[in-house]
Amino acid sequence: MPGQIWSVASPDPSGPLYVTSYGASPSETVVTVVDLAGSVAWQRTFAGTGRPRSRLSTDGVLWVAYPDQAGRVLEGVLPDGSTGRTVAPECGPDDEVGAFVLLDDGFCIAWAGASRLLRGLGTQQTPRPQPRVARYTQEGTCLWSTPIVLGAVSHPGVVGMGVETGWEKRPLRPWVPEEVGVDRWDPLLVSGDRVAAGFTDTRSGIGRTFFLDLDSGEIVSVTSPAPTGRKAIAGPGEFLIGSQGYGAFTTSRYDREGGETARWASHGAMLVNEQGTICGPELENVLPSTSRFRRLAQGNTLVDGPSLTGYYTSCPAMDREGTTVFWRDGKLLAVDADLALHELFAMGDDRNVMGRTLLLADGRVVVSLNSEVLVFHSPLGHLAEGPWPCGDANLRGNPVTDHSARHVEQRTNRSP
Repeated sequence: MPGQIWSVASPDPSGPLYVTSYGASPSETVVTVVDLAGSVAWQRTFAGTGRPRSRLSTDGVLWVAYPDQAGRVLEGVLPDGSTGRTVAPECGPDDEVGAFVLLDDGFCIAWAGASRLLRGLGTQQTPRPQPRVARYTQEGTCLWSTPIVLGAVSHPGVVGMGVETGWEKRPLRPWVPEEVGVDRWDPLLVSGDRVAAGFTDTRSGIGRTFFLDLDSGEIVSVTSPAPTGRKAIAGPGEFLIGSQGYGAFTTSRYDREGGETARWASHGAMLVNEQGTICGPELENVLPSTSRFRRLAQGNTLVDGPSLTGYYTSCPAMDREGTTVFWRDGKLLAVDADLALHELFAMGDDRNVMGRTLLLADGRVVVSLNSEVLVFHSPLGHLAEGPWPCGDANLRGNPVTDHSARHVEQRTNRSP
């Protein structure tokens, strides 16, 4: 690919692959469509934000977010590469699409302040706009828009020292972030009638997840400030929220009302299968690695799987037999339902920018490493069903499950 890959998606287990990447620089977003033999069908370049965003719909239309003279637009790119419908949600000049997802009847967008790439380096900086989460119809009409107030944040692991502490390390007092952005990992998820939107102090990495009602935009609950981590859809209206850094290494489960129902002393790229089993590779950022493949069990307990070397890991996929596949430490690894480790492929490779693992037809496994897409043959079966990230969220990369079109007419007639 022409630059670092941000997303790989497929409309069908037989392909093709829609690859969203940087162009010659972060100021360009490039979409490339390739078949599973590596042949390029077409390629298009868009204005970039430094954070390429795209989502693939069920009808094979790739929606790309990019800036233009009108502000920020979502363009539907048709399967042949031509331009379909374009939507221009109302926004301010310094607003940026931090994240968006496709709904059956429109879009949900997490807005944040524009990056310095768009605002211009060395120019007079205007106050950053307030983050918000908003829902839109297919035509771009706003149904609701909810301001997000991160508020003062703190964490016991964030320490500092100075005259006032006698030059001893002590936890910092709560502070109000100067700059708030969306979370790096899985910033916007929709499950049933609930939205999970993660926003973070961009300097410290301390953030909060806001749970909103999809119909009204009302904030249902907010997590306490904590280091941000991986997230997942755990079931209808339920989410896993991870926390890693500053001594934190946990995963919590939240119910439809935003209440914490479980917490495990582990953090990683977790899968949730059709039976509700939660498992995946841990992502403890220490060397030598002490991470394992873990199963998060009832009673906040952990079931140990095999030890794992390295740290950087692709988001895994699971087949219907319960075998999980992912790339880590220069190897394509599989962990079966009995928690036995299998090495499917290995090469000397220290690339550390990787995305999701796609499991396609005939056991083909797709992994992106930096600017390259790799396709492997494997003995795995068909992609498993389940809320995360099997099913739609895995192939199309659109983290929305169990969304129905109920009350669409009522919502469309509601004032934003």
